[in-house]
Amino acid sequence: MKWYNEAEYIRKQAMNNNQFFKNSLPMIASENVLSPLCREMLITDLHGRYAEGTPGNRYYEGCKFFDLIEEKAMELAKKLFNCSYADVRPTAGTTANMAILKALIKPGEPAVVLDLANGAHISFGKWGAASVRGIDLISYPFNDEEMNIDVDGAVKLIKKVKPKLALNGRSVFLFPSPIKELAEAAHEVGAYLVYDAAHVLGLIAGKQFQDPLREGADVMSGSTHKTLPGPQGGMIVSNHKGDTDHDKSFLRKLGFGVFPGVTSSYHLHHVAAKAIAFAEHLEFGEAYAKQIIKNAQSLAQSLHQHGFNVYGEKLGFTKSHQVLLGIGPGKGKEASKLLEDSGIVTNMNTIPGDQDPLNPSGLRLGTPELTRIGMKENEMEEIAVFFERALLKKESAKKIKEDIKEFRKDFQELHYCFKEGFRGYDYHKLI
Repeated sequence: MKWYNEAEYIRKQAMNNNQFFKNSLPMIASENVLSPLCREMLITDLHGRYAEGTPGNRYYEGCKFFDLIEEKAMELAKKLFNCSYADVRPTAGTTANMAILKALIKPGEPAVVLDLANGAHISFGKWGAASVRGIDLISYPFNDEEMNIDVDGAVKLIKKVKPKLALNGRSVFLFPSPIKELAEAAHEVGAYLVYDAAHVLGLIAGKQFQDPLREGADVMSGSTHKTLPGPQGGMIVSNHKGDTDHDKSFLRKLGFGVFPGVTSSYHLHHVAAKAIAFAEHLEFGEAYAKQIIKNAQSLAQSLHQHGFNVYGEKLGFTKSHQVLLGIGPGKGKEASKLLEDSGIVTNMNTIPGDQDPLNPSGLRLGTPELTRIGMKENEMEEIAVFFERALLKKESAKKIKEDIKEFRKDFQELHYCFKEGFRGYDYHKLI
């Protein structure tokens, strides 16, 4: 028992983390919490098993039950996204992106992409997965006022550069992207359009954002733990049906990009939890996505009224789960730390014009988790007051934190999920 105290230390810190979030306002746009059924999957025997390959074609024995789970997960994913192809094996959204890049583009070939300062995700940037693949990245022009890709400029760029891929991956995702126009230009020059839906996957599945596969995207990747509230993981979907030699080759490349491309075994317990999250989203996703967006819009409007610089004002601030604040040159990190001390969990973020991602000038806020615990528009207005007290009025962080703890008391139950057999479930407990 020499090392038991060290193990107990880890357990205690995990419990401290649970208690911290129980009494705070979790507003990081890329985070969410698991339903009890999803969470149960993570402690099943699946967590330590291997299943390299595909159902019925494994490198290991003992997969007969997991094969049924993965087949059901793919079936539910296809129904959820109204598509003909789904791969639930990627272990993260970035892993899904890496698989797509490995499948569809060679080192040195060009791809057009959004710049990181304008809201791109790092996996499509010069420090991320695209760089690992050695891709020649060329940035789209950007419309700061509309917080979106400059459509006319991007179309001209695609036709001029003739890239292999037109990438649409965003970490700041306030408004739908102009996929139809970009896809038409990409297809004209023989390129594929890749849509990274990491942040907005649940909004798309809930039919409240945009429909990339119907708008022309050839393939869509995503994270399964943001607006789609499942376990941490990734997925790939496409509407290519494999009914032509070209389509068959395309889908074969995607599958090969995942395995053996960037995964070995792929966290079987997470696949089971993904399947349950898909079923729950088929049941509750439309209502959940609607409320997420209503909450984000209410929060943005309230923050604006309290004197904050909220981006996207021209188009109503946001049509997603996110709100972007400009705090002041290089002040994002300082503001996020002050908010954390006050019981509000956010993240610093670059805004248009920023050059240093470690010293950005903005904050990115999200409403998925607040919505998941039952908050609505009225609560967003109250939260804007907490922001004002912390960042503008400079009130005591300790006092604000106490007030937020009291505010959270009535919001400790998960919504938009199956509860049969889990009444009174406390998702902040370790087990």
